[in-house]
Amino acid sequence: MEQVVVVIIRRKTVCVTLPTPLAAAEEIYDHLIDQLNLALRRPGMYGGEVAFRVLIDHLLFVERQPEAWNELQRSWEEQGLWTPLGPRGAFKDVFPAQPGSYEVASVYAEFAHRRGWLKPDRVLAVEEYEALTGRVRGWAAVDRTWADVTAEFGPPSVLFGGTNPLYGKTLGYLPKDPQLPMVVFHLWNGSEPEAEPWPPQPEQPLLLAVRFGGGSFHGSLTFTPEGERRKPTLEDPCLTQ
Repeated sequence: MEQVVVVIIRRKTVCVTLPTPLAAAEEIYDHLIDQLNLALRRPGMYGGEVAFRVLIDHLLFVERQPEAWNELQRSWEEQGLWTPLGPRGAFKDVFPAQPGSYEVASVYAEFAHRRGWLKPDRVLAVEEYEALTGRVRGWAAVDRTWADVTAEFGPPSVLFGGTNPLYGKTLGYLPKDPQLPMVVFHLWNGSEPEAEPWPPQPEQPLLLAVRFGGGSFHGSLTFTPEGERRKPTLEDPCLTQ
């Protein structure tokens, strides 16, 4: 709102409109964090990876640590997560194509969590996190659905994507310690190549892989049988796009 100041000059009342003051640095910072959290949860509505990059760039500028982006990129390169397409290229090699950038959002969310920007819906207690990481790889040795994941491990810390079961999504489970890796469930929904594209046949998104660990990208993935079956091949036209 504009400020209106009443000034009395020689018994005359004059209204002077002053410019609206700009937001304080703390308000701008909090706003950027809120926008990043919204973009990570609904990447399709905010522009996907471009939105993540812009918001993170602004946040690092406000924190006066722009060099953190180059450090992050180097760490992703070491893990095999950074490609000419960014993290999207790494996922493109192992998951079937689907709209939304949910899997990429989970990677940026891990960085946001370490920076203290991420606002999870819940965090796992130490015992919960240890139980999850201790058995999830074996649990993913058989095919699972979205409903199976939440029934077994509870609601996620962050849901990347919407609640409509006809679309894929990614579920992230976070410990209290931001230095520990997030446990990520990558789910897909879609149609077979020869079928009508919509609606998809599965009533629930199918679990393709569980991802966690601080080592290489490929080493962090545990595929379900469905995930192994749906890995892109050299003949897949999506790989040439």
